Amino acid sequence: MRIYKTQKESVWAFWDWLTLKRYSPKTHKTYLSVLNMFLKEISITISKIQRNDIEEYLQHKIQNGLSVSRHKQLTWVLKLFFSRFLERQDIIWDEMYPEKWETKLPNILSKSEVKKLLDTLNNIKHKTILTLIYATWMRLSECVNLQIGDIDSKRMTIKIRQAKGKKDRYVPLSPKLLDLLRVYYRECHPKQYVFEWWEWWIYSERSVQQIMRQALNRALITKKASVHTLRHSYATHLLEDGVDVRIIQEFLGHSHIRTTQIYTHISTPILSKIKSPLDDL
Repeated sequence: MRIYKTQKESVWAFWDWLTLKRYSPKTHKTYLSVLNMFLKEISITISKIQRNDIEEYLQHKIQNGLSVSRHKQLTWVLKLFFSRFLERQDIIWDEMYPEKWETKLPNILSKSEVKKLLDTLNNIKHKTILTLIYATWMRLSECVNLQIGDIDSKRMTIKIRQAKGKKDRYVPLSPKLLDLLRVYYRECHPKQYVFEWWEWWIYSERSVQQIMRQALNRALITKKASVHTLRHSYATHLLEDGVDVRIIQEFLGHSHIRTTQIYTHISTPILSKIKSPLDDL
């Protein structure tokens, strides 16, 4: 079992351990935030924290509105810290995971709403960013880290490097998107990354989120939507156009087909084929 003199020392050692295990910088930040929140709120020295303390903490959080997804994340981080990093074997974690899962369906923009949204964008960089995310199902982090060399106009593909789960994947490049990218390139002259603040500076995720919020307001779209909604929307539109769900899974980079199958629950054509018994009354 690993033992450290101070709580601060153990937290920083956990950071180094996450680096050794090749977790991404974003995951580092998230896990450390969750762990620090727990340690601050429980107010017990790490070496003295017992199973009952953790169970009581989780019960208190649940009573105060802790969601199932946050419950799962919190339990996983604590298990990672105590069991795998500190090598403590005295806490049984399986019983602390929620047995029932929330199934929340994402909000979807229709094709007409997406067109209306993109038509409000006069800034070529802003228009290209949101169009690219919609047309390639990229995650926000994947978009801002995309490099010019990842776009292959000969094969009409875009390579997404080291995406979620440390996996590379290819997505198709549509001719319409390629034309827009060429116009953008001639006007903005990016150096390495497709979208840059200044030379070699990656465009920030927060800026893209702001672009999306402003576009939604100008398009008078009142649905709750984010940049990630474009990814959900395009996947749904593909399913509605008859593309096989396993192909969609591959392009989205989902490890499990069940993650992709959520779109079958929100696809308009699929829902419209179901006849209500009310219509026969």
